[in-house]
Amino acid sequence: MVLACQNITKSFGTTPILNNVSFHVNDREKVAIVGINGAGKSTLFKIIMGQLSSDSGEVIFQKGIRVGYLAQHQELAGDRTIYEEVLSIKEDVIRMEENIRTLENEMKNVTGEELERMLSTYTRLTHEFELKNGYAYKSEVMGVLKGLGFTEEDFDKKVASLSGGQKTRVALGKLLLSNPELILLDEPTNHLDMESIAWLETFLLNYNGAVVVIAHDRYFINKVVSKVVELDNTKATVFEGNYTDYATKKEQMRETMIRHYLNQQKEIKHQEEVITKLRSFNREKSIKRAESREKMLNKMERLDKPTTVNAEMHIALEPNITSGNDVLTVKGLKKSFGNLNLFDDLNFEIKRGEKVSIIGSNGTGKTTILKIINNIISADGGEVKLGAKVHVGYYDQEHHVLDMNKTIFDEIQDAYPYLDNTKVRNVLASFLFTGDDVFKLIKDISGGERGRVSLAKLMLSDANFLILDEPTNHLDIISKEILENAISNYTGTVLYVSHDRYFINRTATRILDLKNQKLLNYIGNYDYYLEKKPEVERMTFGYSLSEEDSNHTAKDLKHNVLSGLRVQQGSSAPSAAPATNDSETKLDWKQQKEEQARLRKRQNDLKKVEDEIQKLEARDEELNALLMDETIYSSPSKLMELNKEKAALEDRLTELMSQWEELVD
Repeated sequence: MVLACQNITKSFGTTPILNNVSFHVNDREKVAIVGINGAGKSTLFKIIMGQLSSDSGEVIFQKGIRVGYLAQHQELAGDRTIYEEVLSIKEDVIRMEENIRTLENEMKNVTGEELERMLSTYTRLTHEFELKNGYAYKSEVMGVLKGLGFTEEDFDKKVASLSGGQKTRVALGKLLLSNPELILLDEPTNHLDMESIAWLETFLLNYNGAVVVIAHDRYFINKVVSKVVELDNTKATVFEGNYTDYATKKEQMRETMIRHYLNQQKEIKHQEEVITKLRSFNREKSIKRAESREKMLNKMERLDKPTTVNAEMHIALEPNITSGNDVLTVKGLKKSFGNLNLFDDLNFEIKRGEKVSIIGSNGTGKTTILKIINNIISADGGEVKLGAKVHVGYYDQEHHVLDMNKTIFDEIQDAYPYLDNTKVRNVLASFLFTGDDVFKLIKDISGGERGRVSLAKLMLSDANFLILDEPTNHLDIISKEILENAISNYTGTVLYVSHDRYFINRTATRILDLKNQKLLNYIGNYDYYLEKKPEVERMTFGYSLSEEDSNHTAKDLKHNVLSGLRVQQGSSAPSAAPATNDSETKLDWKQQKEEQARLRKRQNDLKKVEDEIQKLEARDEELNALLMDETIYSSPSKLMELNKEKAALEDRLTELMSQWEELVD
């Protein structure tokens, strides 16, 4: 165990944020912290890092552990370039290399004992240099920078001149290269494009240390983590598995809670009816019995009615006017900014009812296309034509459609003056703005809250063609799911830019990939895009730009096979039937018997490994339950004993998984 949080409690004034939050992180474990905006995720990280004190509780680190922390916002400054700033994390390796070169030069001029002494030092330094990957540290730095979306042309840019998002990427690169035993990442994907996020997923999956990440990117969580800690209503609940496992178990828990709540309500109603009936008898004994029942009823711990934000926030996007079948036609679109040529011959059409997602790397011109369609900027050439009865509703990621000096209430009422106060309040309440919240200034609210205001304006418009630029930015997971359902059920047409692959997978009926100044068309969702991407690129460019992605996919398939074994412990692995070829037909009877015996032995070995894995997985579930038991985690000796058993069990499971993989191969 590298980290344990025990009964962390924190309030700001009279507002409780965290209440007895407890969880632990094991060596090499990948953990996600999830929850709605304001649930206390970043506060928890600051408490863990000692930047903020808790009201009570304890944070325990493994002795001697190195911890790396990436906050959401970075304040890098100075005259260093991007490359120099990231390379600075390798200062110890660089000094070691300088010492090695100095020794090499000095050894040319000495003999005898002095030479022996220098040779001894040289041998020690070169060995340590090799252990620290010294011979490849420059390649390692360049690989991380490119993985995070920087080109070699960017390497010479001054850090002081970078945007906030670029500074965060630089800080992330430094953190990853420092190789701590525990990494805490607060929204690391916010400023990355899809390719960079995919690179980070692979990096973290293969990372030898433990990782705890705050993220709203469900696709990312699904790929990377094996445990989810949910912060909800000041409490923490631990779920084993990835995001899909968490969502499934969360729904099951909610159904159970609803069932228990309804059963209790039924019992309360029954007892109240009995009490009323006993009192109606108006006899001493019956009244005493009624009072006894009433005392018992008052002592009952009442269950709160299970609620979620989903039940309170409703987004109904529905066009009042039906457009023509041809919604948008773009021909020969051109746009450059100075010497940067984004595209010079883009052509595409959008039909009524389509949900089209434009994807591509940062800086390729996706948002520019949306702004040209909305007449916010002009094209250098080409034609943009809207169809008959098309009314556009635009949502931009920078919320330029909002007046920062207005209150939330005035922003809606001024845009739609025909709405009375009650209607405006009802609309805002459906987007979780209630009470005095509606009188907050736009400039004083968070990015996620501004997003909800923009969506509220969009809902009230007469638009039948929605153009959305990063609509899920700053939204928490629950808000994203609500928006997904609204767009999926929308009968109008949608064109949007997004980096949220889970959102794209749920909502897109078509994907346009902006690559090499061309739009590649995929008639399907994100899963379909991943499947067809190499084929479409080879047809378009004569080669695939996605060979590296294909390699990652192969790794993911391998990971999914092992994950499948965990889910379906009882199933037997398929036996690999020997191929029927000419050499096999020539085997004599003895050789065939030997081959059959070998296959039987492999099947038996496979069965034994699977049985042991099933047994250990069952024990692992028992240990997880025990570790959440207050009597266990409040006893250091028991906690250490169980964690020791869990560590040994996980090592054995890793060994068994390798054996299983070899047997199946």
